[in-house]
Amino acid sequence: MATVSVTDAEQPRVAHTPGDGHMWVMVLGDLIIFGAYFIIFMVYHAMKPEEFLNAQEHLNINIGVLNTLVLLASSWFIARSVQAARAEDHARALRLTYLGGLCGMAFILIKAYEWSAKVAQGYTLSSNNFFMFYYTLTGVHLFHVSLGLLILGVVARELGNPRRRRMFMVESGATYWHMVDLLWIVIFALLYVMR
Repeated sequence: MATVSVTDAEQPRVAHTPGDGHMWVMVLGDLIIFGAYFIIFMVYHAMKPEEFLNAQEHLNINIGVLNTLVLLASSWFIARSVQAARAEDHARALRLTYLGGLCGMAFILIKAYEWSAKVAQGYTLSSNNFFMFYYTLTGVHLFHVSLGLLILGVVARELGNPRRRRMFMVESGATYWHMVDLLWIVIFALLYVMR
């Protein structure tokens, strides 16, 4: 009786959800919470459209676009980092993770500049409903960016330690980071673009 050898290319592919199931629960929970924030924002916007439009004119869309591009670049770096980690090019994956993290730090600095400019112009949390939402949504998002940077730090530690390098940790970090970027795109659209 002859044995049949099956090569790797002939084996059926098994569906793979990247990362850890617990991270996906956390991501879905955050998406639900932010979804509620977005719905409440739109209800208030519909109730007082002129107030929101007048206040929105005081935002600098160029800063919003810059922050969007910075976070999109960070997502690209993190996606490439996962690809490099899967190919076992850990040095490249680590460099790309650092670049993604640097973009996250740039986002925080740009947002701090924008906030300080708004406060200097007299637009604070208590100015009106629009600015209450502006500071709340961007503030909660900023917290998530900071948490994401901490998670990317854990990913960098994983990639830098030859005894660790657990792929599910790298994928979990990327999953969280992409969620943070997705949330910003919606926040950008609501606060800066939607009229």
